[in-house]
Amino acid sequence: MSATTPTTTDLRADARIPLRGHLRHTGALVRRNLLWIRQDPESMFDAVLFPIVFTLLFVYVFGGSIGQSLGGGQEAYVQYIVPGLMAMMGMNMAQGVGTGFNQDFNTGVMDRFRSLPIGRGSVLFAKISVEMMRMLIATAILMVVGVLVGFDITDWPGLFAAVGLSAVFGSALMWIFLTLGVVMKNAQSVQAMGFLVLMPLQFGSSIFAPTRSMPGWLESFTEYNPLSALADAARGLMVGGPVAHDLWMTLAWSVGITAVMAPVAIHKFRTKS
Repeated sequence: MSATTPTTTDLRADARIPLRGHLRHTGALVRRNLLWIRQDPESMFDAVLFPIVFTLLFVYVFGGSIGQSLGGGQEAYVQYIVPGLMAMMGMNMAQGVGTGFNQDFNTGVMDRFRSLPIGRGSVLFAKISVEMMRMLIATAILMVVGVLVGFDITDWPGLFAAVGLSAVFGSALMWIFLTLGVVMKNAQSVQAMGFLVLMPLQFGSSIFAPTRSMPGWLESFTEYNPLSALADAARGLMVGGPVAHDLWMTLAWSVGITAVMAPVAIHKFRTKS
């Protein structure tokens, strides 16, 4: 039996690993992933450049016109777009975890991991932990750039709550992309699938602009779009406004996605040949 094909004995042995062992394995793999980033600093370009480029692009290209529809100008749009971009952080980092996971399979790294007496879930949890760190770095850069272009932080507890909410939703999305990283043949396929799914969700939401000017059918779609709920909840927490409905919607989506996709991702990882 090849080392890349898990047997029933392997799965039972994985189940017998105690929680402390899983935590130790996860910590070791987190350290491994961080060392890899240190050896390949270019892998941080998306986390560093994305918040800078998107903030400047939307504020200075669309800020004036969209800001007028909000009853102000560019200043009003800054208060609108920064919480929306925060909602995008977890989504974009989630796509990155899928491509990186797929590349590890194609280079043979995952075959080595699965031949070791470590918890299989630890490999996935370590990936998510490192991506969460990258997401927090991207969010910090976003807030710095946002303040430089005029974003006014008036509610610090609300800001931290919005960051935490984005992290919860982003971690849920990562389970989807970990699954894609296992089942797709190459990283380009993972990126293409992510693009096809995420682009409609991004632009068919309230992230970039208010939804009241959209056609009725599209506005109805945005009401059930989890990204709209996350963006509106972040705005309510950071700049004021209704929060409860969007907050609970975001948490419900996060719990539902994690409950469905986490077992699928772990199962696919264990049984991939």
